[in-house]
Amino acid sequence: MTNTFPMTMIAQIDDVAVFQTAAFVYDDIDDSAAKNQRTGYEGQSNYGELNLGLHVNDNALQVLDNRMSLLAAINEQLTDKSAQNEQHEAINRLHWVSQVHGKHIHDVDATTLNMAPLSADAMVSQQNGRGLAIMTADCVPIVLYQPTSGKIAAIHAGWQGLACGVIQETVNRFTDSGPIQAWIGVCISQENYEVNTDVRDKLLSGCIANQTLSQAHIDNFVSLFSISSYDDKIKLDLPKLAAMQLEAAGATVMNDLPVDCSYADTHYYSYRRQTHMQQPATGRMALVIVRR
Repeated sequence: MTNTFPMTMIAQIDDVAVFQTAAFVYDDIDDSAAKNQRTGYEGQSNYGELNLGLHVNDNALQVLDNRMSLLAAINEQLTDKSAQNEQHEAINRLHWVSQVHGKHIHDVDATTLNMAPLSADAMVSQQNGRGLAIMTADCVPIVLYQPTSGKIAAIHAGWQGLACGVIQETVNRFTDSGPIQAWIGVCISQENYEVNTDVRDKLLSGCIANQTLSQAHIDNFVSLFSISSYDDKIKLDLPKLAAMQLEAAGATVMNDLPVDCSYADTHYYSYRRQTHMQQPATGRMALVIVRR
């Protein structure tokens, strides 16, 4: 993250860059007072320093201001990274969707700009000056880039999205035969994602029905993606499942796993941590891919 803005550039290739936002600017302070400030207090909403979600009962004007600040910070960092003799178009718009845990894909290039966000769980674009932002607070965010076509995409993949095939559905929008690069953003780790066994069973059924994994991964689904926990519960590895679905779809994951855990690291938003702390609300961060 920068010293003054809770955002990190995690990749830059050609005219494309990928950014991960957070709830708080990173600091080296690890005392209890600093951690309490980041985590928030039981019974109180915790919107952090850069909530990007309009649907979590935060002040809407503040959220819109945060989104504008994010766009400005992205352009500033891209300018700083550019050589003096390079001329690039600024990112003039960040696109957002109302995420519904499905597999509808929004083609931002084919849709008239609307004040109200469309319901979708992925976006694709091939135009310059655009950014695609996926909000999360534990779910797996993914962005894609195909150098041969210049197409970019952003995907929201919670367990329901992974079950219904949102990754494969998005990759299918890349009609060029060139390789596709993928990045997985901050999300909840297996250690902190304890669920009932029926969630795993629904995931497996969905992966079979939508053919989102190789047969070898289907045959070894339980051992690959879950470990036993207490009281007949299990812990699921959603980022690993997302990575293997990307591989099965023909995309190459560019960053190393594991990624930072949204639950364990209090610099990030976590819906599950909010629930465990009995907080009425928490904010949303974003994984953003932009094309100049």
